[in-house]
Amino acid sequence: MINGFLRQTFFNNTVLDYLISVAIFVIGSLIIWLFKRIYLPRLKVRVENTETGVDDFILKMIESRILPLAYFGVFYICMYGLNLRPIFSKGLNITGLLLLVVFGVRIILSIFEYSVNNYLIQKKDLDLSKQQAIKVVVNMTKLIAWSLAVIIIFDNFGIKISALMTGLGIGGVAVALASQTVLGDMFNYFTIFFDRPFALGDFIIIDEYRGTVEHIGIKTTRLRSLSGEQLIFSNSDLTNSRVRNYKRMEQRRISFQFRVSYDTPIEMLEEIPVIVRKIIEKFDATIFDRAHFFQLGEFALIFEVVYYVLSSDYKRYMDIQQEINLMIMREFKARNIKFAYSTQRLFVNQPVKE
Repeated sequence: MINGFLRQTFFNNTVLDYLISVAIFVIGSLIIWLFKRIYLPRLKVRVENTETGVDDFILKMIESRILPLAYFGVFYICMYGLNLRPIFSKGLNITGLLLLVVFGVRIILSIFEYSVNNYLIQKKDLDLSKQQAIKVVVNMTKLIAWSLAVIIIFDNFGIKISALMTGLGIGGVAVALASQTVLGDMFNYFTIFFDRPFALGDFIIIDEYRGTVEHIGIKTTRLRSLSGEQLIFSNSDLTNSRVRNYKRMEQRRISFQFRVSYDTPIEMLEEIPVIVRKIIEKFDATIFDRAHFFQLGEFALIFEVVYYVLSSDYKRYMDIQQEINLMIMREFKARNIKFAYSTQRLFVNQPVKE
């Protein structure tokens, strides 16, 4: 009698087939539940005592990604053993494909993001522009991965991908022509990222504009000028321009001139280069190059001085130059050496009286 009951057919399946499917689902679910409730907590305790974070990531991946997919896997196996109608069988296959693709992409992207984050943690000295560029690459990778997932799903739904891609290709050409400037700026962003002509915090000069780099974006780069306003350049403008990066300057060459009066004695003129040299050599951050009586000017005697500041800091250079100027003035005042003014002298010959 029991055999007769088990052989009774409902919806093209015997009672025995239904019982086997239920048993498979119950046993499979029980195994997964026991693993989650008993074995997984023990693994977590062991993992917490390790120094590496890879095992923590794997356990988290199993708990959040693998186990939910395993429940559906058990359900799919027990249903696959039944003789289902084509519409239900197709629906089951489509659901399984969707879950496999979605969870597969999520697992791959989780591994990719973990690897990138681990790299950023190890590279603590990585500047903000590089971190930002890496985040852009991660987002683009996510976009590509999900786009491929959608294409796979469409292909299994019977949608002709070739015709769709052809339509997208024609539309893509139109969009590319319309957004040529935007795409150019985006590619030049990666040029700036990989070639590294400047970085955040660098003081640069582009033509007559100058400022400190504040932000390097996908389309634009922003500078903070010396007067305080923000200068915004497209990345294409920057890559096509001659950029002078003063932050990477190891030393600054300084050349300046001063003028003394024609009334200055020759002995003092010979002493002036020595005075200037002693002043410049007092600073630890300078290297004296030369000081010469340069030119007989129209209204003054011109001296030219060249030295180097061993720093790229503009403020540091100005502080040193200011001290040099003040010390020169003090030394000249002590020796009664007069600076020249832009003046003219008029000599009038008086007529001789007879």
